[in-house]
Amino acid sequence: MYIDAICGTYSENCELVALCDTSSVRVAYHNKRIAESHHRAGVPAYDAARFSDLLAEQRPDVVIVTTVDAYHHLYIVAAMEQGRDVITEKPMTIDADKVAAILETADRTGRKLTVTFNYRYAPAYAKLRELIQDGAIGTPRLVDFSWMLDTSHGADYFRRWHRHKEFSGGLLVHKATHHFDLVNWWLGSWPATVFAFGSLAFYGRSAAEARGETYSYSRYTGQAEGDPFALELDRNPFLRGLYLDAEQETGYLRDRNVFDEGITAEDTMAVTARYGSGALLSYSLVAYSPWEGLTVAITGDNGRLELDERHDPVIRLRPMFKEPVDIELAADVSPHAGDAEMLARLFAAEPPPDPFGRAASHLDGAASVLLGVAANEAIATGVPVQVHHPFPPASTR
Repeated sequence: MYIDAICGTYSENCELVALCDTSSVRVAYHNKRIAESHHRAGVPAYDAARFSDLLAEQRPDVVIVTTVDAYHHLYIVAAMEQGRDVITEKPMTIDADKVAAILETADRTGRKLTVTFNYRYAPAYAKLRELIQDGAIGTPRLVDFSWMLDTSHGADYFRRWHRHKEFSGGLLVHKATHHFDLVNWWLGSWPATVFAFGSLAFYGRSAAEARGETYSYSRYTGQAEGDPFALELDRNPFLRGLYLDAEQETGYLRDRNVFDEGITAEDTMAVTARYGSGALLSYSLVAYSPWEGLTVAITGDNGRLELDERHDPVIRLRPMFKEPVDIELAADVSPHAGDAEMLARLFAAEPPPDPFGRAASHLDGAASVLLGVAANEAIATGVPVQVHHPFPPASTR
């Protein structure tokens, strides 16, 4: 996505100067795409161990970090130390110590860190922000938010490195960071106290065996004909080029059996949080739903907003003591419907206006991660967790 934006749509004012990866095969794949799709020569390639050389030799103005989540902080901190601004994929990082390291570096160096929370740009979610900002429901008091990942999207987190919390923080960090950021943004506040439950109830060997299911293969490609959860890397040019062809070099298997051993991330989660503003959050995430999308209701002291993506693309506004009003939305209510606008804000010479404050900073990235980290701690300990923000209290947001 970033390569196509820089080399295509925004090539008049942006230039891709280098690629850095642990795999030379993956870099070669991207350079081939650059030549074929954008009719220009490939860019210099650096092994991950030579990231500092890239900074010194290519002197980029901005570094875009898209690594495994657990390593984001290494490249964010190194880039800012060398005077570069950074754009990072979500989540900003996966634990409180790494959050603190990033925030300390940003504060000390004065460099800009942008977290790409593309959900903020989706028209449906931005409309909720606008309505709340305009006072349509008064002061928000309760958010009831459920996100369903279907058995295609949800299962994919359990085929990949995301299945290990040491790399992803689990879905309450890796995936829910999107959702927690939306709630933080809608409320204009940050979480203060968190409690959660979570379990691996569907994926993993133990859950499968409890249903009477057994599998003899640890990966899918070439071994799982007819399995509805199978991912065949050799049947997709993109997956072959980036993963299957790179296996000998990296040892990384992109198509692990979702009912295998060793999974440490939960697939069923329920979270409760109290915000600095006093608002409450009730949140759930399931990764094996028959359908995908969200249902959200935000109740204030003067009304309620409801969005259910299973039905027509409308937001229902229920003002206190008045008739409900349906606010029609664009046909596409998907979280990625605003990606083009987000890319414009990142790369356009004159970014479009941002009346709803969609550009997310390192503080926003930290707040969403810390909610997920606190939820993970609550699952592990069975007690509520206070969120200790290394920045001004949520009540002052």
